[in-house]
Amino acid sequence: MSATYPLPKFHFQVDWGGTKIGFQEVSGLDKEHEMLEYREGSSPEYNKINMPGMVKYTDVVLKRGVFKGDNEFYDWMQQNKLNVAERRDITIALLNEGHEPVVVWRVKNAWPKKIQSTDLKAEGNEVAIETLTIAHEGVEWENLG
Repeated sequence: MSATYPLPKFHFQVDWGGTKIGFQEVSGLDKEHEMLEYREGSSPEYNKINMPGMVKYTDVVLKRGVFKGDNEFYDWMQQNKLNVAERRDITIALLNEGHEPVVVWRVKNAWPKKIQSTDLKAEGNEVAIETLTIAHEGVEWENLG
């Protein structure tokens, strides 16, 4: 009988429509139902009932190292105009030791909302990291087991 362990979170890739799929960090794969409260006036209970309402999602945040000559985040962001954006579906996959997807998140109709360049520090000893914040219209996920 073999032991079952949870999946490590450090081996993943992001297919976002660019050439580089390696990222340092991904966050914001959240889904939440807003709560609706209701009470009718003739209810014998003197409290409101709670019901699930509309679904809301947080922004997805991608972080990666800065590479010389790599302007793909900026090029995608430049496509944004008033009320118009180049939308893409993004696939984020947690990989097993064979580099195969085990858990997959599909981000629908994503567009770049914010780019944050690296901070600069004269006494630092870290890699330069850029951050892309993505707005979208939903996240679906699948555990392929």
